[in-house]
Amino acid sequence: MLEAFRADFSAWLWPGGSAIFAVLVTYVIYRLALAVFRHFSESGTVLRLFLDAAARALGVVLCLLALTGSLKAAPGDLPLIGAIQQVTTLLLILAFTWAAVRLASAIADVIVALNPVLEGQWKRARKVETQTRFLVRALNILIVIIGFGAALMTFDSVQHMGASVLASAGVGGLILGFAARPVLSNLLAGMQIAFTQPFRIDDVLHVQGEWCWVEEVTSTYVVLRVWDLRRLVVPLQWFIENPFQNWSRNNSDLLGAVFVWVDYTMPVEVLREEFNRLLANSELWDGKLATVQVTDSNDQAMQVRFLMSAADSSRNWDLRCAIREGLVTFIQQNYPAQLPRLRARLVEP
Repeated sequence: MLEAFRADFSAWLWPGGSAIFAVLVTYVIYRLALAVFRHFSESGTVLRLFLDAAARALGVVLCLLALTGSLKAAPGDLPLIGAIQQVTTLLLILAFTWAAVRLASAIADVIVALNPVLEGQWKRARKVETQTRFLVRALNILIVIIGFGAALMTFDSVQHMGASVLASAGVGGLILGFAARPVLSNLLAGMQIAFTQPFRIDDVLHVQGEWCWVEEVTSTYVVLRVWDLRRLVVPLQWFIENPFQNWSRNNSDLLGAVFVWVDYTMPVEVLREEFNRLLANSELWDGKLATVQVTDSNDQAMQVRFLMSAADSSRNWDLRCAIREGLVTFIQQNYPAQLPRLRARLVEP
C-alpha cells in the first residue's frame, strides 16, 4: 500500500508541480494586469464597471484554464488523471457560469449609469432601470440553467440517459410545468411588467391599504418600502391580477384634502381666508391649487373640505397635517362656539 502511494506520488510530482506553478503564474499576471488597468482607468467607465463586477470570477476562470491546460499536457497514464480532469472541467464550467452571471448583472449597472436621473427626465430613467433589472434577472436565470445543464453533461451517466430523457420529455415537461407553475407565472408576469411599465423603481404605490415606495424588483417578487420603514414583499403575479394605485405614474404631483366639521354658525369665508394664509406661509405648498368647499352637512354640523396640492406624496402628507392643525387651532382660539355641538330641546315632564 505504501509503495503504491509512493509510486503515485512520484508520478504526480512533476505534472502536479507544473500545474500548480502555472496556476500561480497565471494568478500573479492577472492580478498585475488588473491593478494596472484599474490604475489607468476611471471608476465610472463602462469597461471598469464590467471588470469590477466580474474580477473574481474572471480570475478563477483564468486559473482553471491554466490548470486544465497543464493537465491536458500531462501523461495520460497518471493515476486518477481522468477523474481529476473531469472535476477540473466541471469547475471550469461553473466558473464560466459565475463569470457570465456577474457580467450580465453588470449590464444593468452600466445601463443605469448611462441613464442617470436628470431633472425633468426621472420618468425615462426609472423606466429604463426597471426594464433592465427585469431582463437582466431573466438572463441570469437562463445562464444558470445552461451552465447547470452543461455541468451535468460532463458525467457519462447523464449523457447515456439522454435518449430516455428525450423519450419521456413530454410527461416530464407536463409534471415540471405543473410543479413550477407559480414560479413560471411570476417570471411571465415580470416580463409583462417590464414592458408595460405599470410601475417603476421608486414609484409611490398604494397597495392593500399601505402607502409605500417600490424599493426592489426581482424576477419573482417586488419589495415595497412602507412609510414606517416596514417592507412589503408582493409576488409579481399579484400586480397582474389585482388593482393598485400608482401615485407617480406620470408625475408626482398630488392633491390632498382636509375635512373639518363645524357648526352651521361658522362663517366659511373666514375659514377660506385662514386656509389661504396658512398655505401662503407653508413651504410645502406648490402654489397650484387651493379650494374650500362645503361638501356635506347633517342635522348637527357641516363638513368643509380644504383641497390643496403638493409636489409629491411626502410633502402632501406633511402639508395636510400642518393645515389641519392650523385650522383646528384657529377655530379653537377665535371661534370656539362654532365647534360641532349637539342641540337638544329640554321639555318639562
